Amino acid sequence: MPQFGEDIFLSLDIRLQYIAYRELKSAVVSHQAKSGSLIMVDAKNGEILALVNQPSYNPNDVSGYRNSMRNRVVTDAYEPGSTIKPFAVLAALETGRYDQETTIDTSPGYFRVGRKLIQDPINRSTLSLSEAIQKSSQVAIAKLALDLEDHAVFDVLARGGIGSYIGTGLPGEVQGFFSDAELQYPVVRATLAYGYGLSVTPLQLASAYVTLANYGEHIPLSIMKGEAKPRGEEAFAAEDARRVIEMMELVTSEGGTASAAAVPGYRVASKTGTARLVGSNGYDDERHVAWFAGALPVSDPRIVMVVLINEASAGQVGGGALAAPVFARVAERSMHLLGVQPDQPALASNLPQGETVAQGGDR
Repeated sequence: MPQFGEDIFLSLDIRLQYIAYRELKSAVVSHQAKSGSLIMVDAKNGEILALVNQPSYNPNDVSGYRNSMRNRVVTDAYEPGSTIKPFAVLAALETGRYDQETTIDTSPGYFRVGRKLIQDPINRSTLSLSEAIQKSSQVAIAKLALDLEDHAVFDVLARGGIGSYIGTGLPGEVQGFFSDAELQYPVVRATLAYGYGLSVTPLQLASAYVTLANYGEHIPLSIMKGEAKPRGEEAFAAEDARRVIEMMELVTSEGGTASAAAVPGYRVASKTGTARLVGSNGYDDERHVAWFAGALPVSDPRIVMVVLINEASAGQVGGGALAAPVFARVAERSMHLLGVQPDQPALASNLPQGETVAQGGDR
């Protein structure tokens, strides 16, 4: 119920909003993409700190106002690709039969599930579970999923908020597509584990990653500034979520799929994602959506950010090449403006002078 006469405040931080808008626009323009979205959330309390879309609304140009007025973060759903893989790994950890060092044989770099060929770009031979995340191996994750109970990956995703209305009150929020109707088929379970056969909005994916960043505690997201952290509920065991976060840190390390997302002075837990778009004749090899989702600093996550670049037509198409650099540039400035102390002290000397403010900073 409304409280008449009370003040309300948006949680958006105008400084972070400006940085996010500038970097997203630059990426969309330079890669000649059809659209892009970015959402940044305070991992401590679920408050949305930045929310931007491209193309943006221009009141001086009404020719395409319907599209530009759409808040794509909440209204546009896409298959999330490999950003889902950490949750498949979490499902494996919950069985107690897997840990970070459990190995999976991916030779010869492909295998067939029914009529579908699942393959990696190269034969990665034997990978540990941590390396499967670092290298983003389709074969390893698919084999992992087929070794679990039929609903294992689906249930983890559902507990993280995938397939649910987030309930921020932002107009036009959609639920996406997320169904367990065909999990009896091995190919559906395998492809679900690497992000196909479902669709999510950037808002939903951010909510799921906030749950990981809170070590398994699911908290609601809000566009309003609150007085205290909202009450959460346990979605995953804290130790399992912590181990997944540790594995995700390898993504920005040497040999990972997103070294371009590394932030000087800060440890980053993240995952790339690249999904083909569906055309009139099925999946189109020429049209892609590029994702990047992550949290930092790993030692005590403060922000979660999701970046999406839709249908770029210039340059590379992968999440590591398109969305990861946007994440890095926005995250680096945001850490300094929020006064978050580096958790890689050896790199602290690389921080820009004059930007660090008192620890705690603005919420």
